[in-house]
Amino acid sequence: MLKHTKMEKLTPHELIVKLLKEKTSTLLDVREKTSSFFKTMKEVIAELSREIAKEAAAFDKRIIVQYKEKSEFEVWLTIAEDVLVFYMQSNVFSFDRTHPVWQTSYLKNNETNAYCGSISVYNFLSDSFKYSRSTDMGYLIARIFVNHESHYFVEGKRQLGFLYNNFSTAVLDKAAIHDIITSAILYTLDFNLFAQAFDNVKEVSVSVMEEESNKMQIQTGKRLGFKFNADNDQIK
Repeated sequence: MLKHTKMEKLTPHELIVKLLKEKTSTLLDVREKTSSFFKTMKEVIAELSREIAKEAAAFDKRIIVQYKEKSEFEVWLTIAEDVLVFYMQSNVFSFDRTHPVWQTSYLKNNETNAYCGSISVYNFLSDSFKYSRSTDMGYLIARIFVNHESHYFVEGKRQLGFLYNNFSTAVLDKAAIHDIITSAILYTLDFNLFAQAFDNVKEVSVSVMEEESNKMQIQTGKRLGFKFNADNDQIK
């Protein structure tokens, strides 16, 4: 536990060494854990992609299910008309003191448990990438936080927000990663594309219509103006 009591009695040099030992080493542990779990997540997504693609092809070969590794920090899962983007942050985070995690004895007893790596899950329309519609909207549907002890919780939409929020006892492993990914897929497939309100699209400039003859640049998204806490869902 990183304690600040009696730190005023330490010399600056001693304080630097103390912080490196008690804080920086923990941050490095968190980064390694997160990177390891993201590697496992890539494997799980690739496995799911192959399985779902095979089963979908049996009843409709038009359905596209595809895994693509974009970089060390980013992978895409295209499934039907959607793309799920899984993105690992390279930095380590803590939480504002108003965050509910600080109410748990798990953090009260050891504040270093609050240091977490983060993996975000975004939902985009596959056509946004196919037709290079750079103004289209994507939506954050989940954030996975994991600490140096492999404890984790998820902030997210619907089932993603309430099924995985026991930070004190939940330990991330391959089975939990599989469950989170399938929950994200289910949420995405059930998240419908709504037409924009007529008054929002009744006017369009000539330049927009003529900019590219084969690409529509009118902004599209499942919920234009959608925010992370929309649909009356609460982030746990």
